[in-house]
Amino acid sequence: MRGIMLAIITIMKPLILKVQYRDGSTFKASDSFVRRWVQRHLNWTERKATRAAQKVPEDWEDKCERSMLRKAYIIKEFDIPPDLYVNSDQTQAVFCPGGKMTYAEVGAKQVSLVGGEEKRAFTVMVSVANDGTLLPFQAIYEGKTTKSCPDPNSQHYKDIIDAGMLLEFSGTKTYWSNMKTMKNFVDKILDPYFMATQIRLKLPPSHMALWQIDVWSVHRSAEFRDWMSKQYSNITLDYVPGGCTGLHQPCDVGIQRPFKQSLKRSYHEAVVKEMIKKIGQNLEVLTIDKCIKTLRDRSVAWLWNAYNTVNKPGLVKKVHWRAKRMHVTNDGVSRLDARFLYCFLIDHQNKCTIRK
Repeated sequence: MRGIMLAIITIMKPLILKVQYRDGSTFKASDSFVRRWVQRHLNWTERKATRAAQKVPEDWEDKCERSMLRKAYIIKEFDIPPDLYVNSDQTQAVFCPGGKMTYAEVGAKQVSLVGGEEKRAFTVMVSVANDGTLLPFQAIYEGKTTKSCPDPNSQHYKDIIDAGMLLEFSGTKTYWSNMKTMKNFVDKILDPYFMATQIRLKLPPSHMALWQIDVWSVHRSAEFRDWMSKQYSNITLDYVPGGCTGLHQPCDVGIQRPFKQSLKRSYHEAVVKEMIKKIGQNLEVLTIDKCIKTLRDRSVAWLWNAYNTVNKPGLVKKVHWRAKRMHVTNDGVSRLDARFLYCFLIDHQNKCTIRK
């Protein structure tokens, strides 16, 4: 809706976007403006689709605390600097991102959510280091040949390749990562980053590094763990406790939201440009091109915009929990809250001292 409005304004009355009000502000097609306009002129109102909330384990605090203590021990025992502590998280990037709400006439009893069942998407592996470094993305597209990947002539294709990003096809009927793509990620993104960091810090190639991932079936499979131990014995795997990714995983807690917001903004920009072009062609019916090839090629620019949005050390370092409390166990021993331990690890610069 907002994209169509801005396209029409740009064509018919572009000065609206440049006029300044008394307080110095300019017109913006904000969500509140769109809501008021469609309610006043179309008698539409927002309606929300609901779903069950994700459940976390009852003992999530204990699991997170034990996980933090394991990381603290590994970091202290192997003298791992923040540059060599990386967290990776796979996320679903929908080609046509939408919300859980739609517009319908006031009082309508049956509300259909257009695009609510949109399944076309691709997977993006997002990784950040403890020192604030953003690693190159890995994007995985559904398909079995290179034709399933974006066209090399797509906008910003050369930029993302030069940045070290990896665009590849899954080799299956889904866009989810698998053993092949996980090995490619380690070989072409993770290990080169660790090697370059070791050289920069003047550390030996055998110096240990810490890689935090979730307990997805491929990650914890015997095949993947055996391969990692044989090929990359200097990389220690650390798993996020099951059911705690939204609480305990840095990428999930604070990186994926601005990343996905950037994707939505890029999609919105593409809609505006497409509508401006079609309005200029004087077409009687205006439709948005949702062809998978078109969206797949556009996703290259979306990834580049998202990379520039998230690639800010200050933003990455903000991903932590603050100390909330100290509490006492039944035996009278004080225990640090898991969130305090997380903050303690994120904020450390060179070494952290652990005392019994």
